[in-house]
Amino acid sequence: MNPFVLLCLDNNPVSVEQLRGELSPFAAKFDVHTAESIEEAHYTLEFCEQRQQTVALVIASHHEQFNGADFLIQLDKSKHTQQARKILISCGQDIQAILSAVNEGRLDHCLTKPLQDSLVYKTAKKELTTFVLKHDSENLLSYSQVLEQQRLLRSHIEDKMRSYQEGFISDHHRLSDSALAQQVIDALHQFFEHQDENQACRTYSSDHLLTKEGEENRFLWFITEGEVALYKKDDLERQREVVRHSKGNIVGGMSFVTGETSFSTALTLTQTKVIKLDRDVFAKVMHSNTALLPLFTNLLLRHFNRRLQRSINTKLELQKTLESLETAHQQLIEREKMAMLGQLVAGVAHELNNPISAILRGSETLTSKITQLTGEASDNALGDKGQQILQQAMHSKPNSTAYEREQARKLEQVIHHRRLAKKLVRLHLNDDAELLKLAKEAPDKATEVLEAYEVYHLAGATLRSINVCAQRIADMVKSLKGYSRQDDEVFRLSDLYEGIEDTLVIFENKLKRHKVEKKYSQLPLVNCQPIALQQVWTNLISNAIDALPEQGTLVIETELHTIEQSPWVCVSFEDNGCGIPQDLQEQIFTLNFTTKKEGNFGLGIGLSVCQQIVTQHHGRIEVASEPNQYTRMSVWLPLTTSIETIGERNE
Repeated sequence: MNPFVLLCLDNNPVSVEQLRGELSPFAAKFDVHTAESIEEAHYTLEFCEQRQQTVALVIASHHEQFNGADFLIQLDKSKHTQQARKILISCGQDIQAILSAVNEGRLDHCLTKPLQDSLVYKTAKKELTTFVLKHDSENLLSYSQVLEQQRLLRSHIEDKMRSYQEGFISDHHRLSDSALAQQVIDALHQFFEHQDENQACRTYSSDHLLTKEGEENRFLWFITEGEVALYKKDDLERQREVVRHSKGNIVGGMSFVTGETSFSTALTLTQTKVIKLDRDVFAKVMHSNTALLPLFTNLLLRHFNRRLQRSINTKLELQKTLESLETAHQQLIEREKMAMLGQLVAGVAHELNNPISAILRGSETLTSKITQLTGEASDNALGDKGQQILQQAMHSKPNSTAYEREQARKLEQVIHHRRLAKKLVRLHLNDDAELLKLAKEAPDKATEVLEAYEVYHLAGATLRSINVCAQRIADMVKSLKGYSRQDDEVFRLSDLYEGIEDTLVIFENKLKRHKVEKKYSQLPLVNCQPIALQQVWTNLISNAIDALPEQGTLVIETELHTIEQSPWVCVSFEDNGCGIPQDLQEQIFTLNFTTKKEGNFGLGIGLSVCQQIVTQHHGRIEVASEPNQYTRMSVWLPLTTSIETIGERNE
């Protein structure tokens, strides 16, 4: 239900529907009613009055059988409708009488049929705007979407400017607190010098209660002399002094203005002179002197501002203390977590190291023995060729199936035997002229020879697989051992690449679905805590992997820079993932802040801890990101000491 009503009166149902459709845009702010008879229109007005709705506009048609003009003129006799704007739609009859009514102000507008398109809508919009400007000036902007926006906006600005000029546009803000307070004191004393029937000017002895915490306050005390203390109860219900007020200060200002209960207890400390004002007296004083209102308003605003500043400063101090405690607590948790992780990793690495060493030793022994056996059996051409196939399978990477299929198709065109072609390609014998000749002339004999050679190839390939897998596990164990070392290490010259590469080994399983590009530059040894920095690399790489799309790309780049004649190392990790919105980039280093979706695994290290580690190295972390394009995290470390340069490692 809207507070204002728009009524249309016409005894033609078709015209009523046309009017309702044309005026429908106003329905958002005005209840639109229609009536097809004078009786129905009166009933509608009574209904609106019962609902305490104000009639803003009445539109009525007029012709020989329907006297809409008289209905509009009679609206002036009712208090409920006399403020309504009135529009008459005439068929051209009695035009002189109608124009006279318009000129006399009894009608606001007259439209003559036939009506132009949208004429009723435009006229109603104009008249409703006039009504709102007069009767709802406090909410003009809320009508801007349905009425004349320019008129409403102009009137709103004029009202605000006028109010501002009356209350604040002055030189009062240039006055000191004491000078401003003295002017207010003088003006109040001048007012109460001749009319102080309520004894506003009073003198209290010490220990006099002005306000009591939590109780209703209906007065405002303006201190003209003396001192007043404000007290607040703590959690143990003990009174604590929070502030003292003297001449020029206001007591009870907030509760007096807002109507809330007193925030604190006010008690005079010395003999104190005050000016005590209730709301009625306050209104009389302010209306008696137009210069006093802006003076007092400025003084009251300064009072509230000082109170707000005290509150903010207190909250900031408490917040700093809380953040310090939270940071210390989080660091303890992180240290405990990393210590436990180190113990677990060290145990796993130790348990893996023994069987892996045994596998590697067994593989070496097996390789030497098979080589020895094949060497002793190489007294014929088959043995020589078999040993070559064995050695080749042990030391060369297997071909892709696509490559083998392509080579087999080419060879099949030469020997005209698909199965033999596949075996020759798989055994890397597709260039052996003797075997190719045998395959053409005696396929059965060639099949028998190749089956013998397949045994050598299978043995060599198996040995190679054992060696490669065992070495990969050994590399993983080495990385885990390095990661598990204690974090209470000292600064020492270290190779940054060792920590980065060990971290990449840890994430090898996740990274196999993506592409890793390394743009390594020549870097000197860096004076740092390598295990602490490995935590940074771990977190940054983990975050990048979580953000990567399918078949994404992670670019790791290192560079040397000179900043203010000092050398710096920059290590950056860039992913082509979802990116970080600009409004979140300032928050990502905040403790406990995360952008990861629920269910994603996190190491719990956090960018805030990374920032602390880098700060301990007198460096910094920078973030650059574009949503849905990339995110680049750059770690800058100063080169305080370096003794040698590590070779270039572009891969």
